Amino acid sequence: MDLFSSHKTIFNLPNAELIYIPDFYKVKEANGYFEALTQDIPWQQDDIKVFGKTYKQPRLTALFANNNLPYSYSNIVMTPKKFTKQLLDIKTDIERETQHKFTSVLLNLYRNGNDSNGWHADNEKELGKNPVIASLSLGESRLFHFKHRHINDEKHKLELKHGSLLIMKGEMQHYWLHQVPKTKRKIGERINLTFRTIKEKVEVPQPRLS
Repeated sequence: MDLFSSHKTIFNLPNAELIYIPDFYKVKEANGYFEALTQDIPWQQDDIKVFGKTYKQPRLTALFANNNLPYSYSNIVMTPKKFTKQLLDIKTDIERETQHKFTSVLLNLYRNGNDSNGWHADNEKELGKNPVIASLSLGESRLFHFKHRHINDEKHKLELKHGSLLIMKGEMQHYWLHQVPKTKRKIGERINLTFRTIKEKVEVPQPRLS
């Protein structure tokens, strides 16, 4: 990876644009957001199906947006709530950094080391061809694993720290998978906010039969 500056790292990766900003929010501001979101967000725990069996998702989630467009992943359909003022403030800061407009944010609450997020890509159709995903981490640090789908040597780990911002864009969601694995360490809560743009479905007119 190439060090862009002491405060921003741009990774030199095939088929991906990945940027990490470890101190996007200073500790005091990050602490404030973490405490507020922990208490104010209406967290939910959905069921997921794996090989025909139903399990509780190993983390809590919530979805907010500036529209009513749902978000679907792993056979789960989430309907958004309206952005709160704090989420709008965070959204504005991230949009200023990324120069990209977001419509929604998916929040994940990892309660301890047993909570996780398995290998996946944010490649749902409603996110568009080459989506920009901005991921803010608050609370306990967790490892972020990412690997190329076709190049075996391209496997990496990155520690996502309190107040850090990770930006994924370009072709990354097509060629790379990522996860937040379980850990046996005794750790506290982590909140992850992944800002994204959910596009409205465009109805393609059907030709008339003569």
